[in-house]
Amino acid sequence: MKQRFDGEVSVIFTSILMNVRIINQSSHPLPAYETAHAAGMDLRANLNTPVVLKPLERTLVPTGLFIELPIGYEAQVRPRSGLAAKKGVTVLNSPGTIDADYRGEIKVILVNLSNEPFTIENGERVAQLVIAAHEHIQWETVTELAETARGAGGFGSTGK
Repeated sequence: MKQRFDGEVSVIFTSILMNVRIINQSSHPLPAYETAHAAGMDLRANLNTPVVLKPLERTLVPTGLFIELPIGYEAQVRPRSGLAAKKGVTVLNSPGTIDADYRGEIKVILVNLSNEPFTIENGERVAQLVIAAHEHIQWETVTELAETARGAGGFGSTGK
């Protein structure tokens, strides 16, 4: 447990490290947190030859990584903000979910939303991987739901 003092407020937080089994069949280093408080780790393309992604084209990019997550966790594949902002390339099904029982290779669905071709090179950082806890639920069938101030308003109903 660590304690940090911010002016008048003392904040206590804990860092929990969880072991996740991984097989790395790429020639690249394992994904790692680049800063002390980063939520995601970069995933790198594992390619024999560069892949050119034309405007509005999508492709499945292999990483050479295989993981075994603990039950109750998922790995979320998310876009890299710099790649999206600078090149218009993003993860199509963002966030992509890797379930705890999946044992295949992690692959990233990239799409080029720019007007220019984008070349994916071997080792290029193409996405981020975030590990997150999740819950399972049990549905309770009812005939009505509790009232709220918002009610059934959606799709912009709370903004002006």
